Amino acid sequence: MIEADSSPSESMLRAEGLLHRLAMLRGWSPRTVSSYMADLQQAGAFLEKQGSDLFTAGEEHIVAYLSALRRNGLADASLRRKRSALSTWFSFLLAEGTRSDHPCKRLPPQRRRRPLPKMLSETEVEALLAAPDTATLHGLRDRTMLEILYASGLRVSELVSLRVSQVDTRAMLLRVIGKGDKERLVPFGEEACEWVNRWQAMRRIQKPAISSQFLFPGRGGRAMTRQNFWQRLRIYARQAGLRQMPSPHTLRHAFATHLLNHGADLRAVQMLLGHANISTTEIYTHISRVRLHEAVNRAHPLGKGG
Repeated sequence: MIEADSSPSESMLRAEGLLHRLAMLRGWSPRTVSSYMADLQQAGAFLEKQGSDLFTAGEEHIVAYLSALRRNGLADASLRRKRSALSTWFSFLLAEGTRSDHPCKRLPPQRRRRPLPKMLSETEVEALLAAPDTATLHGLRDRTMLEILYASGLRVSELVSLRVSQVDTRAMLLRVIGKGDKERLVPFGEEACEWVNRWQAMRRIQKPAISSQFLFPGRGGRAMTRQNFWQRLRIYARQAGLRQMPSPHTLRHAFATHLLNHGADLRAVQMLLGHANISTTEIYTHISRVRLHEAVNRAHPLGKGG
């Protein structure tokens, strides 16, 4: 853990005076000044242990400091803030003529790591799918929607806008219009196909029969809204006793991750999801690795949970 020195050095006292001058020039609030001061104190304490300080530090000292923060598990957002504080500080010293160089200028940009999507296990998905009461009209419709969502990895907007004409139950294919009006064919499995057939049969025997171009119509035969489906999903998640409240996108994530866990090809998953760039799909390989590490830690005798 990197901590600020409790007794300010001469260079730190000098830095504090200059920081208050910088704060007046920029119109910073007392809270901003306090945050910058805490960040500079922490950096100053580290630099002095390296035989440097906030006035003489070179690029190698700044790299060492940021690397130490990263090794200590500092969150990306906090790391960016501390780096920004140092960059602002050295820019000020450069403008003041106190320094002739800027040790942060040549540092590579810090890439934002994409957060891992929320995930459901296969057991949790099964519990969610079983939650709707399929003896009712709405329950059967909702079960079929969940089955299709998990079986195909559709976006929720693609799901609620599905028309009857876009579904081929014989070939078990969906003709989906995705982002940018791009069309793709998405296969779905036998289980989902059975639920679609049951739902279609229920629609035909309704008095009066449900007549709508949409496969899963809402009120008045119009397309169900994404918000309405989201609300219904949350109800079923509570009924299933899930620890986290999933979004419709969570089932899309589950579809992709579970496919990869069972040996599916990354390119095939990219095509099924309709991703233009495979780098978007690659995050699911990361999730798969994370889950494998967790499994090892839980089950292996030398793992953290062993």
